[in-house]
Amino acid sequence: MARKLSTIAPEWWDYTTLDDDLIRDVASLSMEDLEQLSCPGFKVVMYDTLEDFYLAEALEYISAWQSSTSDNPVGICGPIGPTEQLPLVARLVNELRVDLSSAHFWGMDEWLGEDGREVPISHPLSFERTDRELCFDRISEDLQMPESNMHFPAADTEEYINSWEGVRCAVMQGGQGDIKHWAFNDPPRREGEYKESPPSPDRYRKLSTRVVELHPITLAQNARTSGGGNITLVPEKAITVGPVQTWKSDKVSIWQAGTHDNPFGQRLTALMISKGIADAAVPMSLLADHPNVQFNYYRGGLGSCDVEMH
Repeated sequence: MARKLSTIAPEWWDYTTLDDDLIRDVASLSMEDLEQLSCPGFKVVMYDTLEDFYLAEALEYISAWQSSTSDNPVGICGPIGPTEQLPLVARLVNELRVDLSSAHFWGMDEWLGEDGREVPISHPLSFERTDRELCFDRISEDLQMPESNMHFPAADTEEYINSWEGVRCAVMQGGQGDIKHWAFNDPPRREGEYKESPPSPDRYRKLSTRVVELHPITLAQNARTSGGGNITLVPEKAITVGPVQTWKSDKVSIWQAGTHDNPFGQRLTALMISKGIADAAVPMSLLADHPNVQFNYYRGGLGSCDVEMH
């Protein structure tokens, strides 16, 4: 039977094309149900306070970088969204005197400008500038990471892709957007060979770092969370780390404080991963096939899927 059309953007794939029974099952999940979804290869962790939540996220940076040596360099791939962990990372590096001379960092994604190049750090939404201002520029000079060990996606992706060779990525962090992506791995348009069904999970997982067209929901979300609601400020394309690099990471750690995705979305991907339901219309669900995934939730941000009029 043909898949439903999206109720958000009919020319795209997204989670609204899923089976109605799955949608109902997700909406019925309580917070206690969500905690029970942990299984081999997938762990659900809950935090009672935002302080504990963001400190735990920051400590993943520290643990990865502390394990790095000149003979065995180690890095972390980190998101913009959330960003609250970044100043904590800098403070911990300074207080613990963590030498970053052999450590690496990969930015997850960056906007593509109208000139076909990655946006400059002067752009108000620049991810690289945010990483530098909130974290790396705050680290003591004698502890700072070499520029050559900091890797930010660019329109010419070759250098970024090559930077993943010979360096172990201990953890790839991420948030989860309204369209259920990590980084900017959005679902594709519903056209051409994907007119009747989205790409198979195996095919989607073969995608590397690349330029992507962003789903309308992603544009709206970034305007809401970062641009004061001004959607005209948000570029329609971006460069994003791909599944190929994601599967090079020892661990994928997703952080959900309730500010980027809603109660339904936070439950949907956890259930799909726990049950092994991988569908490219819900890109985050493809992590069901990664051997080490952890979802981190702030209890106060989980809400419920109960109907409540406002």
